[in-house]
Amino acid sequence: MQDIIVNLNISAEKYKLLYQGVAQTVYTRTLDGKSVQFPANILRPFLLSDGVKGVFRIIFDKKGKFQGIEKLS
Repeated sequence: MQDIIVNLNISAEKYKLLYQGVAQTVYTRTLDGKSVQFPANILRPFLLSDGVKGVFRIIFDKKGKFQGIEKLS
């Protein structure tokens, strides 16, 4: 398994665009500087009234398929 660590600060307004389907992918950088993209819907469990904020570990299998996500802080 592989994982990445990302620090996200997505406002509620921006996440609303993702939720409405205007955008379906989050583009960001890992803490070690790599560019990554992943489906926005994996963040739904972490959506609060002010958006999605925190450091997250995203886990993928060897083929790059999403396996899980956890909030680290």
